[in-house]
Amino acid sequence: MRRLTAVLAAAVLALSLAACTPASGSDTGAPAAGVAAERVPLAELTPLADPKAYEGASTAHLLGAAIEPVTEAPAQSLPATVVSHDRSGDVDVTVADTSRVIAMDIAGSIAATVWGLGFGDTLVGRDISSTFPGVEDLPVITGSGHTINTEAVIALRPTLVITDGSIGPNDVVTQLRDVGIPVVFIEDTASYDGAIDMARAVAAVYGATAAGEALAQRTADALAAARADITTLAPQAEGDRLRMVFLYLRGSSGVYYLFGSESGADQLIEALGGVDVAGELGWGGMRPLTDEAMVSADPDLILVMTSGLDSVGGVDGLLQAKPAIALTRAGQHRRIVDMADGEILSFGPRSAEVLDALARAIYAPDVP
Repeated sequence: MRRLTAVLAAAVLALSLAACTPASGSDTGAPAAGVAAERVPLAELTPLADPKAYEGASTAHLLGAAIEPVTEAPAQSLPATVVSHDRSGDVDVTVADTSRVIAMDIAGSIAATVWGLGFGDTLVGRDISSTFPGVEDLPVITGSGHTINTEAVIALRPTLVITDGSIGPNDVVTQLRDVGIPVVFIEDTASYDGAIDMARAVAAVYGATAAGEALAQRTADALAAARADITTLAPQAEGDRLRMVFLYLRGSSGVYYLFGSESGADQLIEALGGVDVAGELGWGGMRPLTDEAMVSADPDLILVMTSGLDSVGGVDGLLQAKPAIALTRAGQHRRIVDMADGEILSFGPRSAEVLDALARAIYAPDVP
């Protein structure tokens, strides 16, 4: 798999996580209950005097989940020949028709990028992680555990499939070519630089390089601004920075994983001004959570997906199921921050907004 977060996909597929559910709280584009319709700019917030001493859990909400297209009528030049980064090797694929597109990956980032480029009206199906406003009525073409429903894809008569190899099985995706559907595998990394590169890569498939450059620049500028704002909130002294870990939870399947380097969690934690404890300890990819690992990590704060936290019965259920977490500083302070599954690790057009929402939940959790 080309995407670094494909390690998550492999684990999900291997463990048959039928309990994997769509992200919650991100389908309407309206502020969630209790969230102010307008927010004080991030740089103007008064942060917690001591974020390590704060007691209680918090949830990060996007102010609005809608993705604003960079242009309403992107110019195209078709046919476009692009390199598809297949697992077996790079191949050239010529794209002549983008009228009916399925864009799919484990985080929903490719579909979000398609929407951000201004090609949302070409999407005819969606993966389970694509939950932003505008796609909620599209048929879902992934089943339990993010596996692809081939019949559902073919039934939608797509003229193009764009993916990154993070959902599969891979041979099923490539077999779509046997029925005449062009399939393009883009290179993708779970990172903020990867989000910028994705804008250009997806735009190239559409023959819309100008729109790709515009979206890449807008994403880069927004990320730079968000990172700068976060530095006004996060402690700057190394010893004062929050030590964070990201846990992947599926209680109904008994799945508890800790995300390490090259999972995307490391990028997220660094951008939030925290200390990536997993990286500090040399843990890569994702690994089963053990009591020893949790006690060794001893984080100040734990990041999780909302439906994952719900699946273990909330904070109380998590601390009961994993007593080792209760022994950590995060457990003792109940310092768990959750965010919708389709948002928290999606690297794409909304990356800056995700950082903004998480920074508020971490450093100014009592501000609406």
